[in-house]
Amino acid sequence: MSRQATEAVKFWRDPGLDNTEMLHARYITHAFSRHTHDGYAIGVIESGVEAFTYRGATYQAPAGSVVIIHPGEVHTGYAGIPEGWAYRMLYPDASLIQRAAAEVNPAAHHLPFFPQPVIQDRWLAEQLRRMHQAIEASDLSLERESRFLWTLAQLIVRHADDRPIIPPISQEHAAVQTARDYIERHYAEAISLNQLAQITHLKPLRLLRVFQREVGLPPHAFLVQVRLTHAKRLLRLGEPIAQVAIDTGFTDQSHLNRHFKRLTGITPGQYAAGWLRERKS
Repeated sequence: MSRQATEAVKFWRDPGLDNTEMLHARYITHAFSRHTHDGYAIGVIESGVEAFTYRGATYQAPAGSVVIIHPGEVHTGYAGIPEGWAYRMLYPDASLIQRAAAEVNPAAHHLPFFPQPVIQDRWLAEQLRRMHQAIEASDLSLERESRFLWTLAQLIVRHADDRPIIPPISQEHAAVQTARDYIERHYAEAISLNQLAQITHLKPLRLLRVFQREVGLPPHAFLVQVRLTHAKRLLRLGEPIAQVAIDTGFTDQSHLNRHFKRLTGITPGQYAAGWLRERKS
C-alpha cells in the first residue's frame, strides 16, 4: 500500500484468474490522462464520485455505482468532488468476459457490449464489491474462481445490450453428489472450480447453480465446512493448531482461526481448551 496525503493504492494480480489485474484505491488529486486498456475495466465506486470522459461524453459515477469501460476505448478518470473517490477495479482480459458469456449462452460468439458506462444497480455493485474483496483476501482459490465467474455472468445477464436468459436448471443430484464426494475426499487439497466441473461433466456456472440449490451452500463454503469438521476432530485429539491448519488444507494457522471463528464463534484454541478441560474432569 503506497500513500500520498490521504490517497491510497493497492495493486495486485491473481494467477488463478489468468493474471487478472486488481486495483483498490482512493484518489483525491490524482487524475488519469487519456488512456486505454487491453481488456475490460470493471469496478464499483465505494465512496465519493469519480468523473471520466468516455466515447465523447463526460460521466459522473457516485458511490454505489458500477463502472465499465470496453477494451481499447480512450477514457480519463478524475475526482468528481473535492473529497475524491474510492473504488475497487478489475481488468479482465476480453477472453474471460467471452468465456463468462458462453457459460450463460453457449451460442454467444461476440464480446458483450455494455451501453451504459455507469450502471446504477445496488445489488450488482454489492456483488462486485464482495467478489473483489474475496479475490483480495480469500485463501480459497475455489471461492475466488466461483465468485469471479458468477459475478461476471450476472453483469452480462443484467446489463449487456444483448442480454442472454439463463436457462432454468433441472435436478442434477448425481452431479452434485459427485462434487460433494470429491470435496470430502480431497478437502486438504487446492480444489479448483474447473476440477469440479470436469468430474461432474457440467459447465462451471451450471455447477455453481445446481450445487447452491441442492446443498444450500456454494462449493467453496461447503469445502470450508468439511475442512472445519476434520479440524475439530484433530483438535479433540490434541494436535497442535498450526499442524491442524496444514493437515486440513488451510494456508496457515491464521486462516484456520479466521474461518473457525466465523462459523463457530470461538477460536480453535478455545475449542481445544474446552475439550482438554473435559478430559481432565
